[in-house]
This record gives sequence, C-alpha cells and structure tokens, in this order.
Amino acid sequence: MNFFSLFKRQIFYKLKKKINIDIDNIKTNSLDELFYHYGSDKADVFRRTGEKGHGFSNFYSKKLEFFKERNVNILEIGSYAGASAAAFKKYFKKSKIYCLDINISNFIYSSKDIHVYGLDICNKKKLYNVLDKIKYEEKLEYFDLIIDDGSHNLSDILFTFKTLFKHLAKKGIYVIEDFKHPNYYKYNRNIDHILIDQLLDNLKDKKFFDSSIIENKEQGYFFDNINKIENFKGNLIDSDISFIEKN
Repeated sequence: MNFFSLFKRQIFYKLKKKINIDIDNIKTNSLDELFYHYGSDKADVFRRTGEKGHGFSNFYSKKLEFFKERNVNILEIGSYAGASAAAFKKYFKKSKIYCLDINISNFIYSSKDIHVYGLDICNKKKLYNVLDKIKYEEKLEYFDLIIDDGSHNLSDILFTFKTLFKHLAKKGIYVIEDFKHPNYYKYNRNIDHILIDQLLDNLKDKKFFDSSIIENKEQGYFFDNINKIENFKGNLIDSDISFIEKN
C-alpha cells in the first residue's frame, strides 16, 4: 500500500459523515445484541445478510467478563467499518478503543473513546509511529485486550503476534480471530511456515519450532509470558478463535 493510497483514504475518513454512538440510546447488556445492532459478523446472526455470523460473541462474553467494570484499553487490528469497536465500547463502558486498519475510509462509527489509525499493519516503522503516538498522546503503552481480525494472511498473523504481544498488559488477553484461515484457504497461506494452530500447540507445550519469523529467543519469551491458550470453534466452517492470556 503506497503513501498516496493511504493518504487518500485518510481524507475520505475525515470527510465521511459518521454515526456518533455516544448518543445512541440502545439499552442491552448482551454483547451479541450489540454486535448484531452495529452489524458485526462476530454476532450469532449477521444483521446485514440475516445469515449465521461467526458467533464469537459467546466466547468474548465468557472470556472477558472480568473486564466489564474496569477501565480497559483495547487495540483492534482490522476494524473495517468499526462495528465491533462500537459494540465493544457500549459493552465495556469504561473502555478506550484504538483501531488500526489499512482502509479507514470504510469506518462509519464515531465516539470520543474510539481512535482510528490508517496504516498497513506490516509496515513496522508506521506501526511503531502509531504506538508511539498513542503512548505520547494517551499516556498508554500497554493494552488490556488486543484483537487481530486483520487480513488473516499467515505472514500478517505471525508478524502482528510477534510485534504486539509485547504491548499486552499483564493478565491481558490477545485474541486471534479466524486463525485457521491459512489452513482453509491457499491465498491466506502466503508463506512457507508452520500454521497458527500448530504454532499455538507448540507454545502450549513450550516446544521450540522452526520459524523464519519468530526466532528461538522470541519463542522463549512466549513460553515465559503466556499463561493460557484456549481455542474455540464458532458457527461457521472457518470460524475459529484463540484467546491467549498473558501472565
């Protein structure tokens, strides 16, 4: 993605009229209903088509219950139109959400607590510029929840996990949605590397593995800092989600 394409999308984002969720009077304590209301495919039913969604709301509700009444900082990779960010903001009322996406011109929601950044997640320099900006402007270095719902390309999942897990707070949760897409779709298996489900199994067992991206030293860091890994199956054939809890 070249500079001019990203710049053009930034302009579209700034000019686009958005829905201010801070004045939305929806009243529900159900994360699934919030996902449905704002049009996220994480819901049990996808509002846009009326078809089954991924059904990830059930797992989020159970795994993140302890965040409900806390000040929680969320980093979301792959926010698209902002539907899940809007739902999370309504569900975690004391949350601040930082959204990273390569095409923020799709974003249709706004809130004083939702901050949107347009970048290619695999551009390490740009990514660290954004993280430094968040650290400087928001006085925030670590996130309580990091969600990777980006391209689902194998290389991107690996790079994002390797880079951002270190920015997860203690007792925080790192989530990888659709982590088995490289198993199902050849276009997502874009590099020669062990797949994410195999990687997660090795991390659970503290077993070193061959990798051109995550070196042994970094694998040792994961061994020392991961408390628990839980994988779940959603509604659809390709609906898989992993919750990785930090010590």
